[in-house]
Amino acid sequence: MDNITGTNDTEGNARVDFLALIMSDTLIVILKGILMGTIIIASVFGNLLVIISVSRYRKLRTITNYLLVSLAFADFLVALVAMVFNASVVIYGKWLFGFRMCDAWNSFDVYFSTASILHLCCISVDRYYAISEPLLYLQRITRKKVVIMVINCWLWPAVISFLPIFLGWYTTEEHLKHRLSHLEECEFVVNRVYAIISSSMSFWIPCSIMLFTYYRIYRMANHQEKLLSKDADTAQVLKRQYVNDVDNLSPASYPKPPLVNSKKNSKTSEVDGSDLQLMPLKDKRLSKLKREHKAAKTLGIIMGAFILCWLPFFTWYITMSLCGQQCFSPPILTDVLFWIGYFNSTLNPIIYAYFHRDFREAFRRTLLCIFCVERTRDIDQRNIIRINFAENSEIRRNRSLSVDTKKIELMVETSSLSRGIDEAKL
Repeated sequence: MDNITGTNDTEGNARVDFLALIMSDTLIVILKGILMGTIIIASVFGNLLVIISVSRYRKLRTITNYLLVSLAFADFLVALVAMVFNASVVIYGKWLFGFRMCDAWNSFDVYFSTASILHLCCISVDRYYAISEPLLYLQRITRKKVVIMVINCWLWPAVISFLPIFLGWYTTEEHLKHRLSHLEECEFVVNRVYAIISSSMSFWIPCSIMLFTYYRIYRMANHQEKLLSKDADTAQVLKRQYVNDVDNLSPASYPKPPLVNSKKNSKTSEVDGSDLQLMPLKDKRLSKLKREHKAAKTLGIIMGAFILCWLPFFTWYITMSLCGQQCFSPPILTDVLFWIGYFNSTLNPIIYAYFHRDFREAFRRTLLCIFCVERTRDIDQRNIIRINFAENSEIRRNRSLSVDTKKIELMVETSSLSRGIDEAKL
Protein backbone atom coordinates (compact mmCIF):
# COMPACT_ATOMS: atom_id res chain seq x y z
CA MET A 1 0.00 0.00 0.00
CA ASP A 2 2.82 2.39 0.83
CA ASN A 3 4.50 1.53 -2.45
CA ILE A 4 1.31 2.35 -4.35
CA THR A 5 0.94 5.67 -2.54
CA GLY A 6 4.56 6.56 -3.23
CA THR A 7 4.13 5.71 -6.90
CA ASN A 8 1.01 7.91 -7.15
CA ASP A 9 2.85 10.81 -5.49
CA THR A 10 5.74 10.42 -7.88
CA GLU A 11 3.43 10.38 -10.90
CA GLY A 12 1.59 13.44 -9.57
CA ASN A 13 4.79 15.36 -9.05
CA ALA A 14 6.03 14.38 -12.49
CA ARG A 15 2.75 15.52 -14.00
CA VAL A 16 2.94 18.86 -12.19
CA ASP A 17 6.54 19.34 -13.31
CA PHE A 18 5.57 18.49 -16.88
CA LEU A 19 2.68 20.99 -16.87
CA ALA A 20 4.93 23.65 -15.35
CA LEU A 21 7.51 22.99 -18.04
CA ILE A 22 4.88 23.26 -20.78
CA MET A 23 3.52 26.50 -19.31
CA SER A 24 7.00 27.99 -18.99
CA ASP A 25 7.84 27.03 -22.59
CA THR A 26 4.52 28.49 -23.78
CA LEU A 27 5.16 31.69 -21.86
CA ILE A 28 8.65 31.98 -23.39
CA VAL A 29 7.23 31.44 -26.88
CA ILE A 30 4.55 34.11 -26.27
CA LEU A 31 7.13 36.60 -25.04
CA LYS A 32 9.35 35.87 -28.05
CA GLY A 33 6.38 36.33 -30.37
CA ILE A 34 5.43 39.66 -28.78
CA LEU A 35 9.01 40.94 -28.95
CA MET A 36 9.60 39.86 -32.55
CA GLY A 37 6.15 41.04 -33.63
CA THR A 38 6.81 44.47 -32.12
CA ILE A 39 10.13 44.76 -33.95
CA ILE A 40 8.54 43.68 -37.26
CA ILE A 41 5.55 46.05 -36.99
CA ALA A 42 7.75 48.98 -35.91
CA SER A 43 10.15 48.36 -38.80
CA VAL A 44 7.40 48.06 -41.42
CA PHE A 45 5.46 51.06 -40.13
CA GLY A 46 8.53 53.28 -39.58
CA ASN A 47 10.11 52.66 -42.97
CA LEU A 48 6.79 53.12 -44.75
CA LEU A 49 6.46 56.42 -42.89
CA VAL A 50 9.82 57.55 -44.28
CA ILE A 51 8.81 56.66 -47.85
CA ILE A 52 5.40 58.34 -47.60
CA SER A 53 6.77 61.48 -45.91
CA VAL A 54 9.44 62.07 -48.57
CA SER A 55 6.92 61.50 -51.36
CA ARG A 56 4.39 63.92 -49.81
CA TYR A 57 6.64 66.85 -48.87
CA ARG A 58 8.74 68.66 -51.43
CA LYS A 59 11.13 69.99 -48.79
CA LEU A 60 12.40 66.46 -48.13
CA ARG A 61 13.07 65.65 -51.78
CA THR A 62 16.82 66.10 -51.70
CA ILE A 63 19.53 63.92 -53.20
CA THR A 64 20.49 62.43 -49.84
CA ASN A 65 16.86 61.69 -48.98
CA TYR A 66 16.43 59.75 -52.23
CA LEU A 67 19.12 57.41 -50.91
CA LEU A 68 17.29 57.31 -47.58
CA VAL A 69 14.05 56.33 -49.32
CA SER A 70 15.80 53.46 -51.08
CA LEU A 71 17.36 52.46 -47.75
CA ALA A 72 13.93 52.56 -46.09
CA PHE A 73 12.53 50.32 -48.84
CA ALA A 74 15.36 47.80 -48.28
CA ASP A 75 14.73 47.85 -44.51
CA PHE A 76 11.01 47.45 -45.14
CA LEU A 77 11.69 44.30 -47.18
CA VAL A 78 14.06 43.00 -44.49
CA ALA A 79 11.19 43.22 -42.01
CA LEU A 80 8.56 41.85 -44.36
CA VAL A 81 10.55 38.86 -45.66
CA ALA A 82 13.61 38.04 -43.56
CA MET A 83 12.15 38.80 -40.12
CA VAL A 84 8.80 37.12 -40.70
CA PHE A 85 10.24 33.75 -41.78
CA ASN A 86 12.87 33.84 -39.02
CA ALA A 87 10.14 34.52 -36.46
CA SER A 88 8.19 31.49 -37.70
CA VAL A 89 11.23 29.27 -37.16
CA VAL A 90 11.81 30.66 -33.65
CA ILE A 91 8.15 30.24 -32.64
CA TYR A 92 7.44 26.79 -34.16
CA GLY A 93 10.94 25.38 -33.71
CA LYS A 94 11.13 24.05 -37.28
CA TRP A 95 10.95 25.07 -40.94
CA LEU A 96 7.45 24.76 -42.41
CA PHE A 97 7.83 25.80 -46.05
CA GLY A 98 9.89 23.20 -47.90
CA PHE A 99 13.34 22.83 -49.45
CA ARG A 100 13.26 25.48 -52.21
CA MET A 101 11.53 28.02 -50.02
CA CYS A 102 14.42 27.65 -47.57
CA ASP A 103 16.85 28.65 -50.33
CA ALA A 104 14.59 31.56 -51.26
CA TRP A 105 14.43 32.80 -47.66
CA ASN A 106 18.20 32.59 -47.20
CA SER A 107 18.71 34.40 -50.52
CA PHE A 108 16.29 37.22 -49.63
CA ASP A 109 17.81 37.51 -46.16
CA VAL A 110 21.34 37.98 -47.54
CA TYR A 111 20.10 40.16 -50.44
CA PHE A 112 18.04 42.70 -48.49
CA SER A 113 20.46 42.93 -45.57
CA THR A 114 23.39 43.53 -47.93
CA ALA A 115 21.37 46.10 -49.91
CA SER A 116 20.62 47.99 -46.69
CA ILE A 117 24.31 48.03 -45.72
CA LEU A 118 25.41 49.20 -49.19
CA HIS A 119 22.89 52.05 -49.03
CA LEU A 120 24.44 53.21 -45.76
CA CYS A 121 27.86 53.10 -47.41
CA CYS A 122 26.65 55.27 -50.32
CA ILE A 123 25.06 57.72 -47.89
CA SER A 124 28.35 58.10 -46.05
CA VAL A 125 30.14 58.87 -49.34
CA ASP A 126 27.42 61.40 -50.21
CA ARG A 127 27.85 63.16 -46.85
CA TYR A 128 31.62 63.13 -47.28
CA TYR A 129 31.41 65.15 -50.50
CA ALA A 130 28.74 67.44 -49.03
CA ILE A 131 31.04 68.39 -46.15
CA SER A 132 34.44 68.30 -47.85
CA GLU A 133 33.47 70.06 -51.11
CA PRO A 134 30.21 71.96 -50.50
CA LEU A 135 30.65 74.26 -53.50
CA LEU A 136 31.23 71.36 -55.92
CA TYR A 137 28.75 68.99 -54.28
CA LEU A 138 25.92 69.52 -56.76
CA GLN A 139 28.33 69.01 -59.65
CA ARG A 140 29.84 65.81 -58.23
CA ILE A 141 26.70 64.20 -56.76
CA THR A 142 24.04 64.63 -59.44
CA ARG A 143 20.69 62.89 -59.73
CA LYS A 144 22.09 60.64 -62.45
CA LYS A 145 24.95 59.50 -60.22
CA VAL A 146 22.56 58.90 -57.34
CA VAL A 147 20.39 56.71 -59.59
CA ILE A 148 23.49 54.73 -60.59
CA MET A 149 24.45 54.32 -56.92
CA VAL A 150 20.96 53.07 -56.04
CA ILE A 151 20.95 50.60 -58.95
CA ASN A 152 24.33 49.21 -57.86
CA CYS A 153 23.07 48.89 -54.29
CA TRP A 154 20.27 46.65 -55.56
CA LEU A 155 22.26 44.69 -58.17
CA TRP A 156 25.49 43.73 -56.39
CA PRO A 157 23.84 41.85 -53.49
CA ALA A 158 22.41 39.37 -56.00
CA VAL A 159 25.96 38.19 -56.73
CA ILE A 160 26.36 36.78 -53.21
CA SER A 161 22.74 35.77 -52.58
CA PHE A 162 20.58 34.19 -55.29
CA LEU A 163 23.27 32.81 -57.57
CA PRO A 164 25.50 30.92 -55.07
CA ILE A 165 22.63 29.84 -52.79
CA PHE A 166 20.35 28.36 -55.47
CA LEU A 167 23.32 26.67 -57.17
CA GLY A 168 24.58 25.24 -53.87
CA TRP A 169 27.97 26.96 -53.96
CA TYR A 170 27.56 28.51 -50.52
CA THR A 171 27.67 25.35 -48.39
CA THR A 172 29.32 21.93 -48.08
CA GLU A 173 28.32 18.60 -49.64
CA GLU A 174 27.56 17.15 -46.21
CA HIS A 175 25.10 19.92 -45.40
CA LEU A 176 23.31 19.54 -48.76
CA LYS A 177 22.78 15.82 -48.08
CA HIS A 178 21.64 16.61 -44.54
CA ARG A 179 19.08 19.09 -45.86
CA LEU A 180 17.59 16.57 -48.28
CA SER A 181 16.90 14.16 -45.45
CA HIS A 182 15.79 16.83 -42.94
CA LEU A 183 13.29 19.09 -44.72
CA GLU A 184 12.07 20.52 -41.40
CA GLU A 185 15.44 22.25 -40.89
CA CYS A 186 16.62 25.44 -42.62
CA GLU A 187 20.05 26.25 -41.20
CA PHE A 188 22.36 28.59 -43.09
CA VAL A 189 25.62 26.64 -42.95
CA VAL A 190 28.30 28.07 -45.26
CA ASN A 191 31.78 27.03 -46.40
CA ARG A 192 34.88 29.09 -45.69
CA VAL A 193 35.24 30.63 -49.17
CA TYR A 194 31.65 31.86 -49.25
CA ALA A 195 31.90 33.12 -45.66
CA ILE A 196 34.95 35.27 -46.46
CA ILE A 197 33.55 36.65 -49.75
CA SER A 198 30.01 37.28 -48.52
CA SER A 199 31.03 38.86 -45.20
CA SER A 200 33.56 41.08 -46.96
CA MET A 201 31.02 42.36 -49.51
CA SER A 202 28.18 42.63 -47.00
CA PHE A 203 29.97 44.16 -44.04
CA TRP A 204 33.74 44.44 -43.76
CA ILE A 205 34.44 46.48 -46.91
CA PRO A 206 31.39 48.81 -46.56
CA CYS A 207 32.09 49.21 -42.86
CA SER A 208 35.72 50.17 -43.56
CA ILE A 209 34.58 52.78 -46.10
CA MET A 210 32.04 54.20 -43.66
CA LEU A 211 34.54 54.41 -40.84
CA PHE A 212 37.04 56.21 -43.08
CA THR A 213 34.51 58.70 -44.47
CA TYR A 214 33.02 59.52 -41.09
CA TYR A 215 36.42 59.93 -39.52
CA ARG A 216 37.22 62.46 -42.25
CA ILE A 217 33.79 64.09 -41.87
CA TYR A 218 34.28 64.37 -38.11
CA ARG A 219 37.63 66.12 -38.52
CA MET A 220 36.36 68.49 -41.22
CA ALA A 221 33.18 69.24 -39.30
CA ASN A 222 35.13 70.23 -36.21
CA HIS A 223 37.42 72.46 -38.28
CA GLN A 224 34.51 74.11 -40.11
CA GLU A 225 32.53 74.62 -36.90
CA LYS A 226 35.39 76.70 -35.54
CA LEU A 227 35.38 78.78 -38.71
CA LEU A 228 31.58 79.05 -38.55
CA SER A 229 31.68 80.37 -35.01
CA LYS A 230 34.20 83.05 -36.02
CA ASP A 231 32.17 83.97 -39.12
CA ALA A 232 28.98 84.06 -37.07
CA ASP A 233 30.52 86.46 -34.55
CA THR A 234 31.82 88.68 -37.35
CA ALA A 235 28.45 88.60 -39.07
CA GLN A 236 26.64 89.61 -35.90
CA VAL A 237 28.99 92.59 -35.38
CA LEU A 238 28.52 93.70 -38.97
CA LYS A 239 24.75 93.32 -38.69
CA ARG A 240 24.60 95.47 -35.57
CA GLN A 241 26.82 98.10 -37.17
CA TYR A 242 24.70 98.09 -40.32
CA VAL A 243 21.42 98.38 -38.40
CA ASN A 244 22.73 101.22 -36.25
CA ASP A 245 23.99 103.09 -39.31
CA VAL A 246 20.65 102.71 -41.08
CA ASP A 247 18.67 103.77 -38.00
CA ASN A 248 20.84 106.83 -37.44
CA LEU A 249 20.93 107.82 -41.10
CA SER A 250 19.24 111.16 -41.90
CA PRO A 251 19.63 113.78 -44.68
CA ALA A 252 21.66 115.97 -42.31
CA SER A 253 24.00 113.20 -41.19
CA TYR A 254 25.09 111.40 -44.37
CA PRO A 255 28.59 110.03 -43.93
CA LYS A 256 31.30 112.01 -45.56
CA PRO A 257 33.24 110.34 -48.35
CA PRO A 258 36.71 109.15 -47.34
CA LEU A 259 39.69 111.32 -48.13
CA VAL A 260 41.72 110.30 -51.11
CA ASN A 261 45.00 110.53 -49.24
CA SER A 262 43.73 108.72 -46.14
CA LYS A 263 44.63 105.04 -46.52
CA LYS A 264 43.02 104.08 -43.24
CA ASN A 265 39.63 105.56 -44.11
CA SER A 266 39.66 104.12 -47.60
CA LYS A 267 40.46 100.64 -46.25
CA THR A 268 37.74 100.89 -43.62
CA SER A 269 35.09 102.00 -46.10
CA GLU A 270 36.13 99.35 -48.59
CA VAL A 271 35.95 96.51 -46.04
CA ASP A 272 32.65 97.69 -44.58
CA GLY A 273 31.04 98.01 -48.00
CA SER A 274 32.13 94.61 -49.18
CA ASP A 275 31.08 92.95 -45.94
CA LEU A 276 27.68 94.59 -46.02
CA GLN A 277 27.13 93.52 -49.60
CA LEU A 278 28.12 89.94 -48.76
CA MET A 279 25.96 89.71 -45.65
CA PRO A 280 23.07 87.75 -47.33
CA LEU A 281 25.59 85.43 -48.99
CA LYS A 282 27.34 84.83 -45.68
CA ASP A 283 24.05 84.09 -43.93
CA LYS A 284 23.07 81.59 -46.62
CA ARG A 285 26.47 79.91 -46.56
CA LEU A 286 26.44 79.65 -42.77
CA SER A 287 22.94 78.22 -42.63
CA LYS A 288 23.68 75.74 -45.41
CA LEU A 289 26.86 74.51 -43.72
CA LYS A 290 25.00 74.16 -40.42
CA ARG A 291 22.31 72.05 -42.11
CA GLU A 292 24.98 69.87 -43.71
CA HIS A 293 26.69 69.38 -40.35
CA LYS A 294 23.42 68.45 -38.67
CA ALA A 295 22.60 65.96 -41.41
CA ALA A 296 26.11 64.51 -41.14
CA LYS A 297 25.72 64.08 -37.37
CA THR A 298 22.35 62.38 -37.83
CA LEU A 299 23.76 59.99 -40.40
CA GLY A 300 26.79 59.44 -38.19
CA ILE A 301 24.43 58.21 -35.47
CA ILE A 302 22.82 55.92 -38.05
CA MET A 303 26.24 54.52 -38.91
CA GLY A 304 27.05 53.98 -35.24
CA ALA A 305 23.78 52.13 -34.71
CA PHE A 306 24.51 50.02 -37.81
CA ILE A 307 27.95 48.99 -36.55
CA LEU A 308 26.65 48.15 -33.07
CA CYS A 309 23.86 46.03 -34.53
CA TRP A 310 25.76 44.14 -37.24
CA LEU A 311 29.32 43.85 -35.87
CA PRO A 312 28.45 41.10 -33.31
CA PHE A 313 26.67 39.03 -35.97
CA PHE A 314 29.40 39.21 -38.60
CA THR A 315 32.11 38.55 -36.01
CA TRP A 316 30.24 35.40 -34.96
CA TYR A 317 29.51 34.53 -38.61
CA ILE A 318 33.13 34.60 -39.82
CA THR A 319 34.42 32.95 -36.62
CA MET A 320 32.01 30.02 -36.78
CA SER A 321 32.59 29.56 -40.52
CA LEU A 322 36.39 29.42 -40.19
CA CYS A 323 36.26 27.34 -37.02
CA GLY A 324 33.94 24.71 -38.50
CA GLN A 325 32.62 21.79 -36.44
CA GLN A 326 35.19 22.34 -33.72
CA CYS A 327 33.21 25.34 -32.42
CA PHE A 328 29.72 25.09 -30.95
CA SER A 329 27.14 27.85 -30.94
CA PRO A 330 23.91 27.45 -28.95
CA PRO A 331 20.72 28.14 -30.96
CA ILE A 332 19.65 30.92 -28.59
CA LEU A 333 22.88 32.83 -29.36
CA THR A 334 22.29 32.49 -33.10
CA ASP A 335 18.73 33.81 -32.78
CA VAL A 336 19.81 36.76 -30.59
CA LEU A 337 22.59 37.80 -33.00
CA PHE A 338 20.27 37.58 -36.01
CA TRP A 339 17.63 39.73 -34.36
CA ILE A 340 20.11 42.32 -33.11
CA GLY A 341 21.15 42.74 -36.75
CA TYR A 342 17.53 42.88 -37.88
CA PHE A 343 16.82 45.55 -35.25
CA ASN A 344 18.98 47.98 -37.22
CA SER A 345 16.19 48.17 -39.82
CA THR A 346 13.86 49.38 -37.06
CA LEU A 347 16.26 51.95 -35.62
CA ASN A 348 16.79 54.08 -38.74
CA PRO A 349 13.31 55.74 -38.87
CA ILE A 350 13.48 56.37 -35.10
CA ILE A 351 16.80 58.15 -35.55
CA TYR A 352 15.35 60.30 -38.36
CA ALA A 353 12.36 61.32 -36.23
CA TYR A 354 14.41 62.14 -33.16
CA PHE A 355 17.38 63.98 -34.68
CA HIS A 356 16.05 65.53 -37.93
CA ARG A 357 13.54 68.36 -37.51
CA ASP A 358 12.19 68.22 -41.07
CA PHE A 359 11.56 64.49 -40.84
CA ARG A 360 10.00 64.91 -37.42
CA GLU A 361 7.56 67.51 -38.74
CA ALA A 362 6.81 65.41 -41.83
CA PHE A 363 6.16 62.34 -39.67
CA ARG A 364 3.82 64.33 -37.44
CA ARG A 365 1.83 65.71 -40.35
CA THR A 366 1.69 62.32 -42.06
CA LEU A 367 0.42 60.63 -38.91
CA LEU A 368 -2.18 63.35 -38.41
CA CYS A 369 -3.27 62.89 -42.01
CA ILE A 370 -3.52 59.11 -41.55
CA PHE A 371 -5.77 59.52 -38.53
CA CYS A 372 -7.92 62.11 -40.36
CA VAL A 373 -7.08 64.95 -37.95
CA GLU A 374 -5.21 67.11 -40.42
CA ARG A 375 -7.50 66.08 -43.26
CA THR A 376 -10.52 67.42 -41.37
CA ARG A 377 -8.61 70.57 -40.53
CA ASP A 378 -7.63 71.05 -44.16
CA ILE A 379 -11.23 70.56 -45.28
CA ASP A 380 -12.42 73.15 -42.78
CA GLN A 381 -9.75 75.59 -43.92
CA ARG A 382 -10.68 75.03 -47.55
CA ASN A 383 -14.35 75.63 -46.75
CA ILE A 384 -13.47 78.83 -44.88
CA ILE A 385 -11.36 80.00 -47.82
CA ARG A 386 -14.21 79.24 -50.24
CA ILE A 387 -16.73 81.08 -48.07
CA ASN A 388 -14.44 84.10 -47.72
CA PHE A 389 -13.76 84.08 -51.44
CA ALA A 390 -17.47 83.93 -52.22
CA GLU A 391 -18.22 86.75 -49.78
CA ASN A 392 -15.43 88.88 -51.18
CA SER A 393 -16.62 88.22 -54.72
CA GLU A 394 -20.16 89.23 -53.75
CA ILE A 395 -18.89 92.40 -52.08
CA ARG A 396 -16.79 93.29 -55.11
CA ARG A 397 -19.74 92.62 -57.40
CA ASN A 398 -22.04 94.81 -55.30
CA ARG A 399 -19.42 97.55 -55.23
CA SER A 400 -18.99 97.39 -58.97
CA LEU A 401 -22.77 97.56 -59.44
CA SER A 402 -23.05 100.56 -57.14
CA VAL A 403 -20.19 102.28 -58.96
CA ASP A 404 -21.84 101.60 -62.31
CA THR A 405 -25.14 102.95 -60.98
CA LYS A 406 -23.45 106.12 -59.75
CA LYS A 407 -21.74 106.53 -63.11
CA ILE A 408 -25.05 106.19 -64.91
CA GLU A 409 -26.72 108.71 -62.59
CA LEU A 410 -23.81 111.10 -63.06
CA MET A 411 -24.04 110.72 -66.85
CA VAL A 412 -27.79 111.39 -66.74
CA GLU A 413 -27.31 114.49 -64.58
CA THR A 414 -24.53 115.71 -66.86
CA SER A 415 -26.61 115.20 -69.98
CA SER A 416 -29.65 116.92 -68.42
CA LEU A 417 -27.47 119.82 -67.28
CA SER A 418 -25.91 120.24 -70.70
CA ARG A 419 -29.37 120.09 -72.29
CA GLY A 420 -30.57 122.80 -69.88
CA ILE A 421 -27.59 125.02 -70.78
CA ASP A 422 -28.29 124.59 -74.50
CA GLU A 423 -31.93 125.55 -74.01
CA ALA A 424 -30.89 128.62 -71.99
CA LYS A 425 -28.60 129.75 -74.80
CA LEU A 426 -31.40 129.45 -77.28
